[in-house]
Amino acid sequence: MNNNIISGCSKMNKNAKIEMVASRFTNPEAIIDELKSYWHENPAIQRLFDEFSENTISNFYFPLGIAPNFNINGKMYLVPMVIEESSVVAAASNSAKYWAPKGGFRAEVISTTKVGQVHFIWNGDVKKLQSYFPELKRNLIEGTRHITENMEKRGGGILDIELVDMSDKLDNYFQLKATFDTQDAMGANFINSCLEEFAMILKEHLAESEHYTGAEKECQVIMSILSNYTPECLVKVTVECDINCLRNAGDIDDPEHFAWKFEKAVRIAQIDPHRATTHNKGIFNGIDAVALATGNDFRAIEAGGHTYAARDGKYRSLTDVDVSGGKFRYWLTVPIALGTVGGLTSLHPMAKFSLQLLENPPAQDLMKIAASVGMANNFGALKSLVTKGIQVGHMKMHLLNILNSLDANDLEKAKAVEYFAQHKVSYNSVKKFLAGMRQTVAANL
Repeated sequence: MNNNIISGCSKMNKNAKIEMVASRFTNPEAIIDELKSYWHENPAIQRLFDEFSENTISNFYFPLGIAPNFNINGKMYLVPMVIEESSVVAAASNSAKYWAPKGGFRAEVISTTKVGQVHFIWNGDVKKLQSYFPELKRNLIEGTRHITENMEKRGGGILDIELVDMSDKLDNYFQLKATFDTQDAMGANFINSCLEEFAMILKEHLAESEHYTGAEKECQVIMSILSNYTPECLVKVTVECDINCLRNAGDIDDPEHFAWKFEKAVRIAQIDPHRATTHNKGIFNGIDAVALATGNDFRAIEAGGHTYAARDGKYRSLTDVDVSGGKFRYWLTVPIALGTVGGLTSLHPMAKFSLQLLENPPAQDLMKIAASVGMANNFGALKSLVTKGIQVGHMKMHLLNILNSLDANDLEKAKAVEYFAQHKVSYNSVKKFLAGMRQTVAANL
């Protein structure tokens, strides 16, 4: 292992970077060939991919799948999903097909408000800062008009700015907390540009206002940045049917007993953080897959969603259920900040394709779609857990991965899929099955 510090890596050309990486292997020529085999055949598209990140040497492929039969507010969608776990797409598809004739997913966007903050230390007169804040607020709004003008034409912009005193938690700590509507853009760059301008205007205001003397020395801006916690950028998705309609849905023979177990499973996820974490992970299996397919930031979505799940001080399920009056009603409330313009949404050819497949939805509709897929995945997982168990379906979907790891050929794969349709899947059982097949073939040669 070479432990020397690497300097100037970003200035190397792509081939030099690949050669540097390959030199760390015993078979550098094979490594170079493998890395280059994943380059796009169109040089222009490959250059585009290279510019999405830093120090790029190749492309890392994930499968783009489709989940059909999503009835969302009466409209049918074929939803693109980017994920490496086939059982996620299967679960979403099965749940979508199950709920489609029962009214589908009823989705609503409760709000699209996003938050940004200027964090600063104020050692001066607090009462003065608070008293003259209305003047500062006007300066902040007017001073960023050159940034917000186009967004305002589209119906968005700065919604409000408030001064937040948090000096009880950290000495002399204050915030300018702003709320934004970014319309069809996720809006990170727009919000951060506004916030950095806010910081400059704040310092100028304190230095030049007649209300302060030497106050610029009393203020130290720490940072200006949007928040990925968006508790007011919410989507709610609901599914509902008569309890009797649950009969014969997969492994459900007794609908009332299923509804009882399902409700208890949700309650457990509301009181036990260990279960809640896995419960919510199932939701983000679907949401993240749609976010990736459409060129959105799934990491920001996850961060905000998990914070929302812990908003009352304890981490809980993002879903709730009501089983009463002969009805089964299940719903998800989750913060999702998505965009359909800007970023990779129009630059990445597959993200552009995914949005076209969804008929180029506005951001609010994409939020509804992503949340509905998250709900579908969660319902499918919970249904399996309280009936046949999660591993039966999961391992059957994982079968091809096991076969590929054992270098199975096409005939062996076909025979294995046929056999394991009726038998339990595990790595050892598949390995034993293949060994038996190969032994039989060898004996017949």
